[in-house]
Amino acid sequence: MKKTLLTVVLLISSTILFAQEETKKDEAPKEGWTKGGNISLLINQSAFNAEWLGGGTSNIAGNLSVSYDFNYRKGKLTWDNKILADYGLTKLKDQEFIRKTNDRLELNSLLGRQIKESLWYYSFFLNFRTQFDKGFEYGEEPILDTTTGNVIGTREIRTETTRVFSPAYLQLGPGLLWKKSDNLKVNIAPATARFIFVHDMFTDVGNDQAAIDAFNDAGGYFGVDANDTFRFEFGAALNGYAKFDIMKNVSMENILNLYSNYLEDPQNVDIDYTANIVMTINKYLSTNLTFQAIYDDNAVGAFQIREVFGLGINYGF
Repeated sequence: MKKTLLTVVLLISSTILFAQEETKKDEAPKEGWTKGGNISLLINQSAFNAEWLGGGTSNIAGNLSVSYDFNYRKGKLTWDNKILADYGLTKLKDQEFIRKTNDRLELNSLLGRQIKESLWYYSFFLNFRTQFDKGFEYGEEPILDTTTGNVIGTREIRTETTRVFSPAYLQLGPGLLWKKSDNLKVNIAPATARFIFVHDMFTDVGNDQAAIDAFNDAGGYFGVDANDTFRFEFGAALNGYAKFDIMKNVSMENILNLYSNYLEDPQNVDIDYTANIVMTINKYLSTNLTFQAIYDDNAVGAFQIREVFGLGINYGF
């Protein structure tokens, strides 16, 4: 865990240094509203006929992403807002259910007031995250012959594990913001309140004390105890953002969120890092690579890794 965290920190540090050099060319920030966004559709498809001997399963996948920024600046006041939305599906041949490959809805809002003429600001931030659709765990169950009772095959089954607003995360708190530009900033919030909201269908275990103790001893549902619908945490948060051009027509966006809960296991730092690389072909076509790594021991005591790569159809607005 410590080695992985060090690797992430070193990667972000080098990225910020690179981005800082890039932002030296930026002009003075304009006052008023600055708005802009992008819609991207990634499509992946593979097909194999019955005579193909090299192995493989025919499949088709699609991922829709929306990113929108609306920032405001007036004198010493700055207010940055970003909406991120992703939804992806994949279908494999002979697989009964269509499966999600991505599902995220996130809002970030960061208010700052400049300290004298420096790059530092007094700040207050808000972050809200949830998902659009239900999530499932998949497995198999035997198919029995109704006459003999013998197993004659298997079928795919699924169990609902998440849904919209279950879980939902809300973080907010005061702090200090270091801001070079809209494309390079780091916010440090040492007094952050964090709420985790869940649906009671996932935590309702009844009144049996043994079942309650077993549920809580297993870590609950995203950290929420049995028969509860939310969890409160208080800790420190660090949020970093860096976007720059690697070379002509190739840009890289980095988003890093760290959180430590003072009230329970503060050494277990939650990590959420996303890298988006866009290689522009023309105004409407690009090749997009997204990599995301999440560590949250309330969900699972290991890194969750997501990677999406494909041809993108883009529209800027």
